[in-house]
Amino acid sequence: MASAALARIRADLCDLMLTPGLSGHEERVASMIRARLSDAGVPSRTDRLGNVIASFAGAPDAPRVMLFTHMDQLGFFVRRIEADGLIRVERMGGVSEHAMAAQVVTLCVGEGRDLAGIIMNKAHHATQPEEKYKVLTAPEILIDTGHGSKAAVEAAGVRIGTPVVYRPQVVPLAGNRIAGTSVDDRAGCAVLIEVARALAGRKGGPAVDLVFSVQEEFNLRGAVVAAQVLQPDIAIQIDLMQAADTPDMATRGEMDLGGGPGISLYSFHGRGTLNGVIPHPALVRLFEETAAAEGMALQRSAQVGVLTDLSYVQTVGQGVAAIDVGFPMRHSHSATECCDLADLAELARLCVAALGRIGPGFALERGV
Repeated sequence: MASAALARIRADLCDLMLTPGLSGHEERVASMIRARLSDAGVPSRTDRLGNVIASFAGAPDAPRVMLFTHMDQLGFFVRRIEADGLIRVERMGGVSEHAMAAQVVTLCVGEGRDLAGIIMNKAHHATQPEEKYKVLTAPEILIDTGHGSKAAVEAAGVRIGTPVVYRPQVVPLAGNRIAGTSVDDRAGCAVLIEVARALAGRKGGPAVDLVFSVQEEFNLRGAVVAAQVLQPDIAIQIDLMQAADTPDMATRGEMDLGGGPGISLYSFHGRGTLNGVIPHPALVRLFEETAAAEGMALQRSAQVGVLTDLSYVQTVGQGVAAIDVGFPMRHSHSATECCDLADLAELARLCVAALGRIGPGFALERGV
């Protein structure tokens, strides 16, 4: 069963990583997710913002659970096309300036009509000493599609506002590891699809709403709208957790790629957005006890510089008991992120098992 789940997650993740979906333009990703859910016999719907929602009935006297992840990715929007056809952009989301130079990008003008481009990088032979260690910002970069003129670029379908993403790619690595674009958070989407398959055949348990949210990378918007309508008692977000098992990250924590799923005990952005999540104690216990009962490893994270939709979802209505769960990931917000499929399969199993332990007697009062 575990190997079958891993194979399904691999197939789903690879297809999702190869599908562009900049924030506010997630329709292709949403269509793929809805097709996967339909194949599993799970009906779904979309709201006005574009969130995909699949609901499972449950015990009316048990807490209602919203389990969610985001399906959008970061990237750029076209802001100007020069007379020579070179394109200027504005960044969308937390794009890393260190990751931009010489990357291949996709300009999303329409399915089957997307254009390739390259972020230009000054020739090394012409680079002056004072330029060698300078990193260009997003407003300074130029994208070359090869067309040679503004008229040709526009004839190909590019306009101001056209979405631009790093060229979708999947790079299989040794063992169960995969690298490529938008692992954040197409890996979470693959996990949630696998959870949906399990819930489709369950008996009993709480009411659960699975939400594949939009515009997380654009100021954390989609999941809040869904929560306002669904009014959950419990909110569980699936997202990446910073792997700390490489030399550059060694002092940031104890989260290992391939070490299993994790829970966040503290997150705080602290860079302009003063928000984060301190999880509800009952949910910390739930995941710790579930992992122990299932014989699973459960890693722990406490990070500054991290912000998820859950920061705002937890304040909806009368307040929502909240926790972030996730998978270790390397190279976040770069053009080539990396995760381990075994962590994803275990995360799906953990979520299903944890949901099964939420019953009518599950107490959400603090100190109980």
